[in-house]
Amino acid sequence: MPKGELLYVGSKIEIVGDSVTKQEKSILEPELKSVLRPRPNSTFLGLRPKLWIYNITKTDKKKGLKHFLSKYGQAPVYFSKVDLDYNIKLITNRLDNRGFFKGKANVDTTSKNKRVTAIYQVQPNFQYKIRNVIFPKDSSKLALAVAATEENTYFKAGESYDLDKIKAERDRIDARLKEQGFFYFGPDYLLAQVDSTVGKHQVDIIFKIKNEIPNPAKRTYSIGKIYVFPDYSLKDDTLETNQDSLYKYKDLIVIDPEKNYKPQIFDNALQFQKGDIYNRTDHNLSLNRLVNVGVFKFVKNEFRPSDSLYSALDAYYYLTPLPKKSIKVELLGKTNSANYTGSEVNLNWTNRNTFRGAEQLKISAFVGAETQVSGQNAGYNVFRFGGDASLTWPKFVIPFVKLNTTGAFTPKTVSTVGFEFQNRAKLYTLNTYRGSFGYIWKENIKKEHEFKLTEITYVNSSNISQEYQSQADTVPSLQRVINKQLIFGPTYRYTYTNTTEAQKKNTFYFEGRADLAGNIYGLFNKGNVLNGDTARLFQVPFSQYAKVETDFRHYLKLGNKGTLASRIITGFGLPYANSAQMPFIKQFFIGGANSLRGFRARSIGPGIYKQETSADSFLPDQSGDIKLEFNTEYRADFTSIFKGAVFLDAGNIWLLNQDVQKPGASFSKSFMSELAMDAGVGARIDITFLILRLDVAFPIRNPYLPKGDRWVINDIRFGESAWRKENLVYNLAIGYPF
Repeated sequence: MPKGELLYVGSKIEIVGDSVTKQEKSILEPELKSVLRPRPNSTFLGLRPKLWIYNITKTDKKKGLKHFLSKYGQAPVYFSKVDLDYNIKLITNRLDNRGFFKGKANVDTTSKNKRVTAIYQVQPNFQYKIRNVIFPKDSSKLALAVAATEENTYFKAGESYDLDKIKAERDRIDARLKEQGFFYFGPDYLLAQVDSTVGKHQVDIIFKIKNEIPNPAKRTYSIGKIYVFPDYSLKDDTLETNQDSLYKYKDLIVIDPEKNYKPQIFDNALQFQKGDIYNRTDHNLSLNRLVNVGVFKFVKNEFRPSDSLYSALDAYYYLTPLPKKSIKVELLGKTNSANYTGSEVNLNWTNRNTFRGAEQLKISAFVGAETQVSGQNAGYNVFRFGGDASLTWPKFVIPFVKLNTTGAFTPKTVSTVGFEFQNRAKLYTLNTYRGSFGYIWKENIKKEHEFKLTEITYVNSSNISQEYQSQADTVPSLQRVINKQLIFGPTYRYTYTNTTEAQKKNTFYFEGRADLAGNIYGLFNKGNVLNGDTARLFQVPFSQYAKVETDFRHYLKLGNKGTLASRIITGFGLPYANSAQMPFIKQFFIGGANSLRGFRARSIGPGIYKQETSADSFLPDQSGDIKLEFNTEYRADFTSIFKGAVFLDAGNIWLLNQDVQKPGASFSKSFMSELAMDAGVGARIDITFLILRLDVAFPIRNPYLPKGDRWVINDIRFGESAWRKENLVYNLAIGYPF
């Protein structure tokens, strides 16, 4: 430190006197401390790591390691920069704002080893309570509108006086008036007089409309003309409005010389009609819906007084379009839990206004290759290529029905088709065809629905090697991989989340899915596979099943640096009629980087069954009809970038019906004793747009061991390399597991 300087290490607030209760004191002390300036250097476990980084990285260079690390340092806060008198003013001002009128404060300092602490002694007065809240009583239109909001006031008799609540009340009244057409009214036109002379440490709050406010603020406004500029350029500020460039559609005047957009886009998005009373809700909804159309980069609007109608506003919407067409190329590096490593190239082409109705056509193609560099059956490479095409309409497309929707989010109709070719060298080839048609819509920012009228998947195999077929003849799960599969039927997904509300201590996420396959067609072409009667479509047996799955997550904030995250997944599939079991690609799996992290992906279950393998056999993915999974982890923020976690996972899958070739795989009343469990720790690097995660886990309960020996906690041997090689599972992934 420079000569004569002292390091400022913080402050203390000591509330003295008997005018405040213990509860008021516990709330007031941290609040008063929060207003003090400047803040001292941040600490972690009693140390000041950012100050230390600052000291060791001081450099005049503009590049190099020291320059890079210096961004994470923090300059020392010297005591000479602390204005004690100014802080006293901040304290007394905050006391007044909280109703502790005429409070007093003084300050002293203590120093040791060139470190200074400021100690503020605060003597509040008694906190004043609210007796009455009085709204305007005169008969003007504006005063009557203000008085009508009294029923929903934030104030209650007996509550503590709070200046912030007065400000919030003015904003509430203003927001309510905006819904009634008072476009030019503002919260600053309301005066809140506080009468503290009523005695007994009470106040009356009297709301008045200021005497001198502009006449427009006293009137309600309706909507006049509505102009839309769908090809507005921010750069050129172009507003071409000659008669040849505009046309009318219902209440809209659209300035679109090239006729690039159908006017129905704007009619569906805008919530105003000519003659409607202005309200802020429809104002915001219109902007949100225009943004959600998906073809405009920027959306802005303004309201101007009409020059032809009294007390009316003309609305102007300026829309800057995204490029109509774009192309994107991606090169990916990939690895997975089966020790396959490879790369993939993706090509994506988008047309954002295909038929002039803001329809988005997306066509993508990919090609990739993977090789198994280690582990069982190393050398069986995978080659993949395929493509998808999707067409999205910014509305509900329902034959013979015209459906207008409200709300902030534009509904979407999505149609997709796709194909994937997958060749597993020396094993088999799979050709997968996909198609779907359905709808996506949001009730609000928390609730989303997706309903697909039909989703079709057809899988056909070819080029099956003798090596693979010889084992598939004795292992049914291997044979099911290469069987023809035809799956079609409706699906539904519902999502609820409030995790975007960062200020809440408890937040939730829920996703529920329902999947029905072959149910309608099965009414006309009945089959019963258990009786040997299999119905077919295009000479292919079609699947019949019902499947439901739920994913519930809870996030509990523990202070500013920790979160307890928990998840429960349940799944149930019921094959019937034409299917003895669910299709392999629709069954449930467990284990891996986002599931039970102490077990390899798809290596657990079903039930207590364990697939015995030899050196020359293929390890089939273990699947089931029923799934139950629990996960919980404590996440700690060590720095803004580096984070850690301690976690526990449990779960398993089961078959609905007994399988003589898989003893112990079916679901029974003793399912809780068949759960697999693991524990572990994780490290995460969070750089906002990318989260890199490394989790290390190990089993603590193996369901396939004999009953009574399934807990393996006592067998843990971290010091033995053989145990680590057999039990430690490393999961390198992107993003959080849930």
